[in-house]
Amino acid sequence: MTPNIAQQATDCPSTADDKNQTVVSSTSYSPDSENTTLSREIRKYPKLSAYALGLALAFLLTGYDTVILGTITAVPYFKRQFGELYDGSYIIPSAWLSVWSAISPIGSMVGAPVAGWLQDRVGRRWSLALSCVICSVGIAIAFCSNLPSEMGSRRGTFLVGRAIQGVGVGGAMAGAQTYLSETVPTTLRGSAMALSPTFMLLGELIGAAVIFACEHKKSSAAYLIPFGTQWITTLLPFVLAIILPESPAYLLRREKYEEAHKAMKSLHIASIETAPILEQMRLSIIHEEQLSAELSYVDCFKSINRRRTLIVAFSFMVPSLFGVPLLASASYFMQVVGMSSSLSIIVLIVGIVLGLLANGVGIWLMSLFGRRRLMLGTLAIATIIWLSMGIAGCWSGNIVIWYTAACMMAVVIVCGMGAWPASYAVSGETSSLRLRAKTQGLGVLAYMLSNVVFNLVLPYIYNTDEGDLKGKTGFVYAGLCFIACAVTWLIIPEMKGRTALEIDTMFEASLSTRAFAHWSEEVESIKG
Repeated sequence: MTPNIAQQATDCPSTADDKNQTVVSSTSYSPDSENTTLSREIRKYPKLSAYALGLALAFLLTGYDTVILGTITAVPYFKRQFGELYDGSYIIPSAWLSVWSAISPIGSMVGAPVAGWLQDRVGRRWSLALSCVICSVGIAIAFCSNLPSEMGSRRGTFLVGRAIQGVGVGGAMAGAQTYLSETVPTTLRGSAMALSPTFMLLGELIGAAVIFACEHKKSSAAYLIPFGTQWITTLLPFVLAIILPESPAYLLRREKYEEAHKAMKSLHIASIETAPILEQMRLSIIHEEQLSAELSYVDCFKSINRRRTLIVAFSFMVPSLFGVPLLASASYFMQVVGMSSSLSIIVLIVGIVLGLLANGVGIWLMSLFGRRRLMLGTLAIATIIWLSMGIAGCWSGNIVIWYTAACMMAVVIVCGMGAWPASYAVSGETSSLRLRAKTQGLGVLAYMLSNVVFNLVLPYIYNTDEGDLKGKTGFVYAGLCFIACAVTWLIIPEMKGRTALEIDTMFEASLSTRAFAHWSEEVESIKG
């Protein structure tokens, strides 16, 4: 960065009038940003687009981890070595199934906020790299969990491995989410954040394929091979963390202007003028520092930041509310409903493929229609689908089994085109730049907390040795989807195409949720 930029950082406006003038002049809303096609923006920012795809590997790790845990319990040899006989067949006891499902999100609840704190100390890159190392240690412990001869020790070792791996996964998610939300330009921000569920599904697809290939093995290889392949998904984001330049926003806050300039240059091709981008980022940080000199988790819940933090937390919880924890365990769930092991894994794979395609469509739809409308519409449709599944679950037979599978696939498709990618876009653009690392950490914590609750409770709802609701579980998710839709209508504003400064200004003005979409028109009418 040239010396005059460093000097500008100390010459920030000191009066309220000067501050307001700076904000308004820097946040003009350009209609062109709404009409720019996604493909054109990718061609304009090819390096950033490639980095965004690379960072999404952290979410591939999350999806792979989720489906390995959710599906490995359906593998016959794993059930034989870690389960017990019940009515002539091996099952995983509800208590252990519940705690295994919940422990990884609990670990992530620890890892995400710790990573949020660590990112502001050592930077985004090294926090992501350390999270990957922690994750690999957890995988190693789970890999060795079959060595103890006593059943309780075997199950306990697996539990410890999942907990440590969860810490790493939560930290990796928080790090990747923060880096993406800080560096990607406004016109690509929603689509870049929407890569999160897409790569989660890709990770789930790869995991399900590995499980399907190994499930009929008559040895511990049936589950050790899936465990071992998790190291590959951990290595990829680790290597990327070493290669990536540090986040320019982080370097600006550390007053490392020359390094911020170099990092910004390395994120863009030569034809892009990076000085205005860096200057707008600097102005936003200065503006936020004028509002508050603090930088702590407590600050996330003060004044206007409280509303923003709650929106981020809810957005992270939306996937859990429309059914992701159940969908991730679809193979085991479908076996409980009455489907064979092999068919249940095929259903899982087909559902993931459909979800991937739907997410691709969802990324494109967000560039056209924004976030709020897509979330409301798809959550309403998912409510109806879950309700119909619950009604069908009141009967039995092959038709009911296949209708249950069809409903789960339909939810993946519908929410994959709207609520799933849109919720990640909202979570990535709502918080202020200064508090973004910590807010993302809190958001991942909320996401994992919701997973903990659902993973603890769901086995007791549908498993044969407890609630035995089977397909009637649809009634539960119909109610949750309805609640998610109502809360979305109340608190989620439309922020498509807005810069960080514009979003700051709208929250500071305490605009109502529905006023966000028309804010520029109101400003123009006042100025006129």
